[in-house]
Amino acid sequence: MVTENQQTIEKLRGGLVVSCQALPDEPLHSSFIMGRMAYAAYQGGAIGIRANTVADIEEIRKVVDLPIIGIIKKVYPDQPEVYITPTLVEIDELVAARVEIIALDATARTHPGGVSLEELFQTARAKYPDQLFMADCSNVEEGLAAAKMGFDLIGTTLAGYTSYTAGRELPPFDMIDALVQTCGKPVIAEGNIITPEQFRQAMDLGVLTTVVGSAITRPLEITKRFVAALNKDLAQ
Repeated sequence: MVTENQQTIEKLRGGLVVSCQALPDEPLHSSFIMGRMAYAAYQGGAIGIRANTVADIEEIRKVVDLPIIGIIKKVYPDQPEVYITPTLVEIDELVAARVEIIALDATARTHPGGVSLEELFQTARAKYPDQLFMADCSNVEEGLAAAKMGFDLIGTTLAGYTSYTAGRELPPFDMIDALVQTCGKPVIAEGNIITPEQFRQAMDLGVLTTVVGSAITRPLEITKRFVAALNKDLAQ
């Protein structure tokens, strides 16, 4: 018998997940706007959505019936570097919002309150045994550790965003390929994939799905890239 979690994974297989997020300091910060973004992504052929905050998730649920990778970004003063679903409090909120997949920081860094990733994950797994969990990792070693720990899905989300991976080549195709070949869990490519060609390259490596965000749903960043190209030409 196929479980609900297996059905979710199959719904994501071979397609595009669009990340619809806007932080408080960004022009499109609005749950209503994120709902419309998600609807546009759905109409364009996306098969899943990644979303931040319960408010955005609830709004997106009103307009699309797609699997959601849910996160809550929150900064705690004692560990500001780990902010993607950093504690059990955020996990509880996402479970209550009934997201299909919960993603959290799965780097080697300690979580707020001095809690290790393994301690946080094992507590969450024991409390919510039927919840799908995605590990947002920054290198191959973290991905392998998360797979061994019991995460259901392994993501490359944080490659280049930790102090020890800063400056690495992006998108992290080498990391994606290594994890597909070795981790034994479905891999989700995510992070700095900004062209259709890069998206296709990631998919061809054998990932379950690929998440694209800024290149689709952040017009501020898209505009900056075009202006930077113009300024580069003018400077020559």
